[in-house]
Amino acid sequence: MRHRLSLRPRTLLRALLAPAAIAVAIALAGCGGAPTVSRDMQPLSERVLAELKAKRMEKDSPILVRIFKEESELEVWKQDDSGRFALFRSYPICRFSGELGPKIKTGDRQAPEGFYQVAAGQLNPNSRHHLSFNLGFPNGFDRAHGRTGSFLMVHGGCSSVGCYAMTDPAVDDIYRLVAAALGNGQASIEVHAFPFRMTPANMTSHASSRWIDFWNDLKPAYDRFEKERQIPAVDLVDRRYVVKG
Repeated sequence: MRHRLSLRPRTLLRALLAPAAIAVAIALAGCGGAPTVSRDMQPLSERVLAELKAKRMEKDSPILVRIFKEESELEVWKQDDSGRFALFRSYPICRFSGELGPKIKTGDRQAPEGFYQVAAGQLNPNSRHHLSFNLGFPNGFDRAHGRTGSFLMVHGGCSSVGCYAMTDPAVDDIYRLVAAALGNGQASIEVHAFPFRMTPANMTSHASSRWIDFWNDLKPAYDRFEKERQIPAVDLVDRRYVVKG
């Protein structure tokens, strides 16, 4: 049975997490909390704009986010004027909770792994962690495997109960680049969360892990992007991630 792993785009102006009941749920379930002053209207810094120009990237061109737990790095890739994706910047992850491996259930304090989509409605400019966006856990794969949890974020600060904490200055850049791409028509931002860089050496060194079969299903998308520098289309087939084409 085939399912496309996608989220329906939401209107950019739709309020996210406004009702008090949702704010309480976030505080209990994930890395959210009481809203603070909205910060999403701030422009990109002159430093970031200059770096984009030097790399032949538009500030609102399509974007891909890749996360590597073992290396504690979050990469921002942007489409440049060649039409291919190039690395804009790699940001150190200040903190993620849990170990290598996917998130299984609510309360396991595990940061997720897999392929996620972030639409406009998942941006939270009112986060108590400065700025944040919701990864969309559980996705179709997670639900097919009975995994539970909610409000798993990329956010500012340096504390985590299942999220990826990036510090406030780093999330300023990441959030606004994501918002700019969404505002320019990218329906959703792909976030690829890996346990480590999926090189042959790393796969071999982790071959005894109980998660190796799951990681083997992540690797084709990693390899496709490394080769083509285009975002691969990933489907859910028989409860497994499969790269199309």
